[in-house]
Amino acid sequence: MGTKFFFGGGFETIFILMFLLVAGVILFVAIQGLRQWNQNNHSPRLTVEATVVTKRTEVTHHRNDDGFSRSSTWYYATFQVESGDRMEFSMGGGEYGLLAEGDRGKLTFQGTSFLGFEREV
Repeated sequence: MGTKFFFGGGFETIFILMFLLVAGVILFVAIQGLRQWNQNNHSPRLTVEATVVTKRTEVTHHRNDDGFSRSSTWYYATFQVESGDRMEFSMGGGEYGLLAEGDRGKLTFQGTSFLGFEREV
């Protein structure tokens, strides 16, 4: 009787399994985000000479059932440091708009977090 109560029929079983799957994915993504945030906070703040190599945006469009749509834009810039290594950072639109490919200056970052770029004059 105990297992029949929990797994009463096909629909209930599928519903419970899907709920557990979705909850598990949400929990996994949240833990990954917290782990990255913690790692960034424990990384040293570095300021290095760098050049803006390239910029890109990523736009996604979402349409609701009621016909309304919205879009989201993410901004990225790739910097090359003196050693030749390249690093891509996500940033806000305001910071992105102030950068131009070929700009040289001081890049400040902590782990995978972009903190700023001070252009050489």
